[in-house]
Amino acid sequence: MNKYKEIFGVDISKDVFDVHGSKSGHDQFKNDASGFKIFLKNLPKESLVIMEATGYYHYRLAQFLFKQGILVSVVNPLSVKRFIQMKLSKVKTDKSDAKAICEYGQINEVPLYTALTDVQSECLQLFRLMDSFIKKRRATKNKIHGEEVLGIPSKWVYRSLKRDKKHLDKELKGIEERLLSLVKQEQQFQLTLLTSIPGIGLKTALFMLIITDGFTRFENSNQLCSYVGITPTIRESGSSVRGRSRISKVGNRKLRNLLFLCSFNACKHNKACKEIYERIVNKGKSKKLALIAVSNKLIRQSFAIAKSGLPYDEKYVSVLAK
Repeated sequence: MNKYKEIFGVDISKDVFDVHGSKSGHDQFKNDASGFKIFLKNLPKESLVIMEATGYYHYRLAQFLFKQGILVSVVNPLSVKRFIQMKLSKVKTDKSDAKAICEYGQINEVPLYTALTDVQSECLQLFRLMDSFIKKRRATKNKIHGEEVLGIPSKWVYRSLKRDKKHLDKELKGIEERLLSLVKQEQQFQLTLLTSIPGIGLKTALFMLIITDGFTRFENSNQLCSYVGITPTIRESGSSVRGRSRISKVGNRKLRNLLFLCSFNACKHNKACKEIYERIVNKGKSKKLALIAVSNKLIRQSFAIAKSGLPYDEKYVSVLAK
Protein backbone atom coordinates (compact mmCIF):
# COMPACT_ATOMS: atom_id res chain seq x y z
CA MET A 1 0.00 0.00 0.00
CA ASN A 2 3.07 2.30 -0.14
CA LYS A 3 2.04 3.44 -3.64
CA TYR A 4 0.03 6.20 -1.92
CA LYS A 5 1.79 9.15 -0.30
CA GLU A 6 -0.61 8.97 2.65
CA ILE A 7 -3.77 7.06 3.54
CA PHE A 8 -6.66 8.74 5.35
CA GLY A 9 -9.41 6.88 7.19
CA VAL A 10 -12.70 8.78 7.49
CA ASP A 11 -15.56 8.11 9.92
CA ILE A 12 -18.64 10.14 8.99
CA SER A 13 -21.57 11.17 11.15
CA LYS A 14 -24.44 13.60 10.60
CA ASP A 15 -22.66 16.83 11.57
CA VAL A 16 -18.93 16.07 11.42
CA PHE A 17 -16.43 13.59 10.00
CA ASP A 18 -13.31 12.38 11.80
CA VAL A 19 -10.13 11.83 9.80
CA HIS A 20 -7.02 9.83 10.70
CA GLY A 21 -3.98 10.07 8.44
CA SER A 22 -1.30 7.40 8.36
CA LYS A 23 1.28 10.17 8.87
CA SER A 24 -0.62 13.22 10.08
CA GLY A 25 -2.84 11.73 12.81
CA HIS A 26 -6.36 12.78 13.79
CA ASP A 27 -8.46 15.76 12.71
CA GLN A 28 -12.16 16.64 12.51
CA PHE A 29 -14.19 18.66 10.00
CA LYS A 30 -17.78 19.78 9.55
CA ASN A 31 -19.87 17.52 7.34
CA ASP A 32 -20.78 20.30 4.89
CA ALA A 33 -19.35 22.12 1.88
CA SER A 34 -17.04 24.31 3.96
CA GLY A 35 -15.67 21.30 5.84
CA PHE A 36 -15.08 19.46 2.56
CA LYS A 37 -13.03 22.38 1.19
CA ILE A 38 -10.87 22.66 4.32
CA PHE A 39 -10.22 18.91 4.28
CA LEU A 40 -9.30 19.09 0.59
CA LYS A 41 -6.70 21.81 1.27
CA ASN A 42 -5.02 19.59 3.87
CA LEU A 43 -4.77 16.57 1.57
CA PRO A 44 -1.30 15.85 0.16
CA LYS A 45 -1.08 14.88 -3.50
CA GLU A 46 -1.35 11.16 -4.34
CA SER A 47 -3.31 10.43 -1.16
CA LEU A 48 -6.02 7.83 -0.71
CA VAL A 49 -9.16 8.57 1.31
CA ILE A 50 -11.05 5.56 2.65
CA MET A 51 -14.55 5.66 4.17
CA GLU A 52 -17.34 3.24 4.97
CA ALA A 53 -20.56 3.01 2.96
CA THR A 54 -22.84 4.71 5.48
CA GLY A 55 -25.98 5.46 3.50
CA TYR A 56 -26.50 9.17 2.85
CA TYR A 57 -23.60 10.51 4.92
CA HIS A 58 -20.63 9.20 2.93
CA TYR A 59 -22.07 9.94 -0.51
CA ARG A 60 -21.58 13.73 -0.63
CA LEU A 61 -17.97 13.60 0.55
CA ALA A 62 -17.07 10.73 -1.79
CA GLN A 63 -18.60 12.52 -4.79
CA PHE A 64 -16.90 15.82 -3.87
CA LEU A 65 -13.43 14.30 -3.50
CA PHE A 66 -13.77 12.20 -6.66
CA LYS A 67 -14.68 15.25 -8.73
CA GLN A 68 -11.60 17.02 -7.32
CA GLY A 69 -9.36 14.23 -8.57
CA ILE A 70 -8.73 12.62 -5.18
CA LEU A 71 -8.46 8.83 -4.99
CA VAL A 72 -11.35 7.55 -2.88
CA SER A 73 -12.36 4.09 -1.67
CA VAL A 74 -15.76 3.26 -0.18
CA VAL A 75 -15.52 -0.03 1.71
CA ASN A 76 -18.06 -2.41 3.20
CA PRO A 77 -18.68 -1.49 6.89
CA LEU A 78 -18.81 -5.19 7.76
CA SER A 79 -15.22 -5.66 6.54
CA VAL A 80 -14.00 -2.88 8.82
CA LYS A 81 -16.06 -4.22 11.72
CA ARG A 82 -14.47 -7.66 11.34
CA PHE A 83 -11.04 -6.01 11.15
CA ILE A 84 -11.67 -4.16 14.45
CA GLN A 85 -12.92 -7.35 16.10
CA MET A 86 -9.82 -9.20 14.93
CA LYS A 87 -7.68 -6.62 16.74
CA LEU A 88 -9.70 -7.20 19.96
CA SER A 89 -10.17 -3.46 20.31
CA LYS A 90 -12.11 -2.35 23.39
CA VAL A 91 -12.48 1.30 22.36
CA LYS A 92 -15.37 2.40 20.12
CA THR A 93 -15.36 6.11 19.23
CA ASP A 94 -15.48 8.11 16.00
CA LYS A 95 -11.78 8.86 16.45
CA SER A 96 -10.85 5.19 16.93
CA ASP A 97 -13.04 4.14 14.00
CA ALA A 98 -11.28 6.60 11.67
CA LYS A 99 -7.93 5.18 12.79
CA ALA A 100 -9.16 1.60 12.24
CA ILE A 101 -10.35 2.47 8.70
CA CYS A 102 -6.94 3.97 7.98
CA GLU A 103 -5.15 0.85 9.26
CA TYR A 104 -7.52 -1.35 7.28
CA GLY A 105 -6.51 0.49 4.11
CA GLN A 106 -2.82 0.13 4.91
CA ILE A 107 -3.10 -3.65 5.17
CA ASN A 108 -5.73 -4.47 2.52
CA GLU A 109 -6.03 -3.71 -1.17
CA VAL A 110 -9.20 -1.61 -1.39
CA PRO A 111 -11.29 -0.88 -4.52
CA LEU A 112 -11.27 2.65 -5.88
CA TYR A 113 -14.53 4.58 -5.94
CA THR A 114 -16.17 5.56 -9.21
CA ALA A 115 -18.59 8.46 -8.96
CA LEU A 116 -22.15 8.07 -10.12
CA THR A 117 -23.34 9.92 -13.17
CA ASP A 118 -26.19 12.42 -12.76
CA VAL A 119 -28.57 9.88 -14.32
CA GLN A 120 -27.48 7.09 -11.96
CA SER A 121 -27.74 9.37 -8.95
CA GLU A 122 -31.28 10.46 -9.82
CA CYS A 123 -32.33 6.88 -10.57
CA LEU A 124 -31.13 5.65 -7.18
CA GLN A 125 -32.97 8.51 -5.46
CA LEU A 126 -36.11 7.60 -7.39
CA PHE A 127 -35.80 3.96 -6.32
CA ARG A 128 -35.47 4.98 -2.67
CA LEU A 129 -38.54 7.20 -3.00
CA MET A 130 -40.40 4.39 -4.75
CA ASP A 131 -39.65 1.99 -1.88
CA SER A 132 -40.90 4.54 0.63
CA PHE A 133 -44.16 5.08 -1.29
CA ILE A 134 -44.69 1.33 -1.77
CA LYS A 135 -44.44 0.81 2.01
CA LYS A 136 -46.90 3.67 2.60
CA ARG A 137 -49.32 2.28 0.03
CA ARG A 138 -49.15 -1.19 1.59
CA ALA A 139 -49.87 0.30 5.02
CA THR A 140 -52.77 2.31 3.59
CA LYS A 141 -54.26 -0.78 1.89
CA ASN A 142 -54.00 -2.71 5.16
CA LYS A 143 -55.70 0.15 6.97
CA ILE A 144 -58.53 0.22 4.40
CA HIS A 145 -58.98 -3.54 4.84
CA GLY A 146 -59.00 -3.10 8.62
CA GLU A 147 -61.70 -0.44 8.44
CA GLU A 148 -63.80 -2.65 6.17
CA VAL A 149 -63.52 -5.57 8.60
CA LEU A 150 -65.02 -3.36 11.34
CA GLY A 151 -68.30 -3.46 9.47
CA ILE A 152 -69.14 0.14 10.37
CA PRO A 153 -66.26 2.19 8.94
CA SER A 154 -66.32 5.96 9.21
CA LYS A 155 -67.17 7.36 5.78
CA TRP A 156 -64.80 10.28 6.32
CA VAL A 157 -61.89 7.97 7.31
CA TYR A 158 -62.66 5.58 4.46
CA ARG A 159 -62.72 8.37 1.84
CA SER A 160 -59.51 9.87 3.24
CA LEU A 161 -57.70 6.53 3.01
CA LYS A 162 -58.96 5.99 -0.55
CA ARG A 163 -57.69 9.45 -1.55
CA ASP A 164 -54.34 8.68 0.05
CA LYS A 165 -54.02 5.41 -1.88
CA LYS A 166 -55.04 7.08 -5.13
CA HIS A 167 -52.40 9.77 -4.60
CA LEU A 168 -49.69 7.14 -3.91
CA ASP A 169 -50.70 5.18 -7.02
CA LYS A 170 -50.30 8.34 -9.09
CA GLU A 171 -46.91 9.17 -7.59
CA LEU A 172 -45.60 5.63 -8.11
CA LYS A 173 -46.71 5.67 -11.74
CA GLY A 174 -44.88 8.97 -12.24
CA ILE A 175 -41.69 7.57 -10.65
CA GLU A 176 -41.76 4.50 -12.89
CA GLU A 177 -42.21 6.67 -15.99
CA ARG A 178 -39.32 8.93 -14.95
CA LEU A 179 -37.04 5.93 -14.28
CA LEU A 180 -37.87 4.44 -17.64
CA SER A 181 -37.16 7.67 -19.49
CA LEU A 182 -33.80 8.15 -17.72
CA VAL A 183 -32.55 4.62 -18.41
CA LYS A 184 -33.74 4.78 -22.03
CA GLN A 185 -31.47 7.78 -22.57
CA GLU A 186 -28.34 5.64 -22.22
CA GLN A 187 -29.24 1.95 -21.95
CA GLN A 188 -32.37 1.25 -23.99
CA PHE A 189 -30.72 -1.65 -25.86
CA GLN A 190 -29.60 -3.44 -22.69
CA LEU A 191 -33.00 -2.83 -21.08
CA THR A 192 -34.66 -4.59 -24.02
CA LEU A 193 -32.20 -7.49 -23.73
CA LEU A 194 -32.79 -7.98 -20.00
CA THR A 195 -36.57 -7.87 -20.22
CA SER A 196 -36.40 -10.60 -22.87
CA ILE A 197 -35.42 -13.03 -20.08
CA PRO A 198 -38.53 -14.84 -18.78
CA GLY A 199 -38.90 -13.83 -15.14
CA ILE A 200 -36.99 -10.53 -15.26
CA GLY A 201 -39.46 -7.68 -14.91
CA LEU A 202 -39.01 -4.07 -15.95
CA LYS A 203 -38.35 -2.81 -12.40
CA THR A 204 -35.64 -5.42 -11.76
CA ALA A 205 -34.01 -4.77 -15.14
CA LEU A 206 -33.96 -1.02 -14.48
CA PHE A 207 -32.40 -1.40 -11.04
CA MET A 208 -29.84 -3.94 -12.26
CA LEU A 209 -28.68 -1.62 -15.04
CA ILE A 210 -28.39 1.34 -12.69
CA ILE A 211 -26.35 -0.27 -9.92
CA THR A 212 -24.05 -2.18 -12.32
CA ASP A 213 -23.56 0.85 -14.59
CA GLY A 214 -24.67 -1.22 -17.55
CA PHE A 215 -22.70 -4.26 -16.25
CA THR A 216 -19.39 -2.42 -16.65
CA ARG A 217 -18.50 -2.59 -12.94
CA PHE A 218 -18.09 -6.37 -12.91
CA GLU A 219 -15.72 -8.59 -14.86
CA ASN A 220 -17.76 -11.79 -14.50
CA SER A 221 -21.06 -13.10 -13.16
CA ASN A 222 -19.41 -14.48 -10.00
CA GLN A 223 -18.48 -10.96 -8.92
CA LEU A 224 -22.03 -9.77 -9.53
CA CYS A 225 -23.47 -12.70 -7.53
CA SER A 226 -21.15 -11.83 -4.64
CA TYR A 227 -22.19 -8.17 -4.86
CA VAL A 228 -25.85 -9.13 -4.64
CA GLY A 229 -25.06 -11.42 -1.67
CA ILE A 230 -26.57 -14.54 -3.17
CA THR A 231 -23.50 -16.79 -3.07
CA PRO A 232 -23.48 -19.72 -0.59
CA THR A 233 -21.33 -19.67 2.54
CA ILE A 234 -19.98 -22.99 3.83
CA ARG A 235 -19.77 -23.69 7.58
CA GLU A 236 -17.54 -26.72 8.18
CA SER A 237 -14.77 -27.40 10.65
CA GLY A 238 -13.06 -30.70 11.41
CA SER A 239 -15.28 -33.75 11.62
CA SER A 240 -17.95 -32.40 13.97
CA VAL A 241 -19.08 -29.05 12.56
CA ARG A 242 -21.30 -29.39 9.50
CA GLY A 243 -23.36 -26.22 9.38
CA ARG A 244 -26.10 -25.66 6.86
CA SER A 245 -24.96 -23.74 3.79
CA ARG A 246 -26.59 -20.33 3.49
CA ILE A 247 -26.37 -17.34 1.19
CA SER A 248 -24.01 -14.65 2.43
CA LYS A 249 -26.55 -11.77 2.41
CA VAL A 250 -23.56 -9.40 2.43
CA GLY A 251 -24.47 -7.33 -0.58
CA ASN A 252 -27.18 -5.31 -2.25
CA ARG A 253 -30.35 -6.30 -0.41
CA LYS A 254 -32.65 -4.37 -2.74
CA LEU A 255 -31.56 -6.26 -5.85
CA ARG A 256 -31.49 -9.56 -3.93
CA ASN A 257 -35.14 -9.08 -2.92
CA LEU A 258 -36.18 -8.11 -6.45
CA LEU A 259 -34.52 -11.19 -7.93
CA PHE A 260 -36.13 -13.45 -5.34
CA LEU A 261 -39.56 -12.12 -6.35
CA CYS A 262 -38.65 -12.68 -10.02
CA SER A 263 -37.69 -16.29 -9.26
CA PHE A 264 -41.34 -17.26 -8.65
CA ASN A 265 -42.23 -16.44 -12.25
CA ALA A 266 -38.91 -17.63 -13.68
CA CYS A 267 -39.24 -21.17 -12.30
CA LYS A 268 -42.47 -21.48 -14.33
CA HIS A 269 -41.56 -19.81 -17.63
CA ASN A 270 -37.74 -19.83 -17.84
CA LYS A 271 -36.57 -23.26 -19.05
CA ALA A 272 -33.13 -23.22 -17.38
CA CYS A 273 -34.55 -21.86 -14.13
CA LYS A 274 -37.38 -24.39 -14.16
CA GLU A 275 -34.89 -27.24 -14.54
CA ILE A 276 -32.83 -26.00 -11.59
CA TYR A 277 -35.91 -25.53 -9.41
CA GLU A 278 -37.30 -29.01 -10.14
CA ARG A 279 -33.92 -30.69 -9.68
CA ILE A 280 -33.38 -29.15 -6.24
CA VAL A 281 -36.94 -29.79 -5.05
CA ASN A 282 -36.82 -33.41 -6.29
CA LYS A 283 -33.73 -33.94 -4.13
CA GLY A 284 -35.86 -33.14 -1.08
CA LYS A 285 -34.46 -29.63 -0.58
CA SER A 286 -36.65 -26.72 0.47
CA LYS A 287 -38.51 -24.64 -2.11
CA LYS A 288 -36.87 -21.50 -0.71
CA LEU A 289 -33.43 -22.94 -1.45
CA ALA A 290 -34.57 -23.76 -4.97
CA LEU A 291 -35.86 -20.19 -5.49
CA ILE A 292 -32.51 -18.79 -4.29
CA ALA A 293 -30.76 -21.00 -6.86
CA VAL A 294 -33.13 -19.64 -9.51
CA SER A 295 -32.26 -16.07 -8.44
CA ASN A 296 -28.58 -16.92 -8.86
CA LYS A 297 -29.31 -18.32 -12.33
CA LEU A 298 -31.18 -15.15 -13.31
CA ILE A 299 -28.13 -13.06 -12.43
CA ARG A 300 -25.89 -15.24 -14.57
CA GLN A 301 -28.33 -15.13 -17.48
CA SER A 302 -28.62 -11.36 -17.18
CA PHE A 303 -24.85 -10.91 -17.15
CA ALA A 304 -24.34 -13.24 -20.11
CA ILE A 305 -27.04 -11.60 -22.21
CA ALA A 306 -25.93 -8.05 -21.39
CA LYS A 307 -22.32 -8.84 -22.28
CA SER A 308 -23.12 -10.81 -25.43
CA GLY A 309 -25.61 -8.29 -26.79
CA LEU A 310 -27.94 -11.13 -27.81
CA PRO A 311 -31.58 -11.49 -26.68
CA TYR A 312 -32.73 -14.45 -24.60
CA ASP A 313 -32.77 -17.79 -26.40
CA GLU A 314 -33.42 -20.86 -24.27
CA LYS A 315 -31.32 -23.00 -26.63
CA TYR A 316 -28.15 -21.02 -26.03
CA VAL A 317 -28.54 -19.01 -22.82
CA SER A 318 -27.65 -21.99 -20.59
CA VAL A 319 -24.25 -22.22 -22.28
CA LEU A 320 -23.62 -18.47 -22.08
CA ALA A 321 -24.62 -18.20 -18.41
CA LYS A 322 -22.14 -20.80 -17.10
